[in-house]
Amino acid sequence: MVSTSLPGGTWTLGDLPVTRFGYGAMQLAGPWVMGPPADHGGALAVLRAAVELGITHIDTSEAYGPHVTNQLIREALHPYPDSLHIVTKVGANRDQQGGWPPARDPESLRRSVHENLETLGLEVLDLVNLRLGDAAGPQPGSVAEAFETLVGLQQQGLIRHLGVSNATPEQVAEAQAIAPIVCVQNMYNLAHRQDDELIDALAEQRIAYVPFFPLGGFSPLQSSVLSTVAARLEAAPMSVALAWLLRRSPNILLIPGTSSTTHLRENIAGAALPLSDDDLAELDKIGR
Repeated sequence: MVSTSLPGGTWTLGDLPVTRFGYGAMQLAGPWVMGPPADHGGALAVLRAAVELGITHIDTSEAYGPHVTNQLIREALHPYPDSLHIVTKVGANRDQQGGWPPARDPESLRRSVHENLETLGLEVLDLVNLRLGDAAGPQPGSVAEAFETLVGLQQQGLIRHLGVSNATPEQVAEAQAIAPIVCVQNMYNLAHRQDDELIDALAEQRIAYVPFFPLGGFSPLQSSVLSTVAARLEAAPMSVALAWLLRRSPNILLIPGTSSTTHLRENIAGAALPLSDDDLAELDKIGR
């Protein structure tokens, strides 16, 4: 049974019911997503609090740390509740300088899937996103070889569902021509609206859209309009930004990250903030 007490209710990823308000584990690793957390016990506490609060969608990657967030998730939550679904991504590694070099050749993808299975303590991964592009964003190019590799692993029973991340609309379409996808995970927020048409098209197909950096990423959202609306509502600007995302489209799933249980609760409360039609109309102008 999936909790509906969280803001936004629920969505179904393929056949997996999840809360639309999820949790992104990236910030549990050390600075710049490298190395262990400064507060190991605190990181475990955040993960346990997320599940206790009813969150059933946790996003992670073997590249975070690397290995760190997956190991923390296993330590904190294994054996996992039946209602909890862990989503991971493959297609990039970490180098010694903290970069994200692509790793989308078949051998690298197979190795990454098996590493995720091992570190998470799973026999099957619920959902694997193929990370495309680079740190600058989506880049054009065929996804066929990489995506077909993941389809092969799915056919072996190692992956339940597939998605794509950091993808262009053309790459989404190419992947869909090869096999069904249940989500697209791209950068999107109030100030970065490049995927508006894609979100609407996916909603018609009942495919989830999961915005990463929903609050701007390493540089928080800055907007005078957002600040004005937030002041009028006596709310934090980031709360307004999260609430707007949930109202933007029913297929948007949130995975804001934090290493603080207090901040986690604040994010949940913020996403539940009621917005009037006038608020929405004003906010909708920001990234247009």
